[in-house]
Amino acid sequence: MVKLDIISDPICPWCYIGKTNLDKALAEVPDHPFTIEWHPFQLNPDMPAGGMDRKAYLEGKFGGKEGAIKAYAPVVEHAEKTGAHINFDAMKVTPNTIDAHRLIHWAGIEQRQSFVVDLLFKAYFVDGRDIGDHEVLADIADTAEMDAAMVTKLLASDADIDDIRARDKHGREMGVNSVPTFIVAQQHAVPGAQPPEMWAKVIKDIMDQLEAAE
Repeated sequence: MVKLDIISDPICPWCYIGKTNLDKALAEVPDHPFTIEWHPFQLNPDMPAGGMDRKAYLEGKFGGKEGAIKAYAPVVEHAEKTGAHINFDAMKVTPNTIDAHRLIHWAGIEQRQSFVVDLLFKAYFVDGRDIGDHEVLADIADTAEMDAAMVTKLLASDADIDDIRARDKHGREMGVNSVPTFIVAQQHAVPGAQPPEMWAKVIKDIMDQLEAAE
């Protein structure tokens, strides 16, 4: 198997689009060589713990309503092309994602990481839920057949917060300054929401190399 590390934030629309594209390519090759691990990156590490009004956040970040619309135009275009549904009207809060990253970390221990990442993307981009809210995260854990009571208890503690922040910092020190960033075989960094065709080529090249090495 070949390691595919994905550095991502569950409120990043390009990460959502990127995973949708990757999933299409993987579905075409059920015996693909990748073993996938998700890693934390907070787009807004200084976001208040309770998050903030999404409209105010976007207008503050992009210099007003027009700036926000202009900045998100490529997101809308690529999401429609990819089939990654984004319900902008439903999204009211931009959350702090430290706890969502903790849930992804715990899901990894139970081999449910990609499923939980999917559920987080759906909760935020499709259902407009606040994925900084502990009840929402516990509900996602329950849907993923994790122990929701244990997750609730862990979320109420500081468990793994320092580890998530250290891993985020490590990624930035490695040169990651935008997400998604995909790292193939711990060597080749692939930035951005790449199309399925690119992933299909990468998968074919890897499988050809593995076959030649046998």
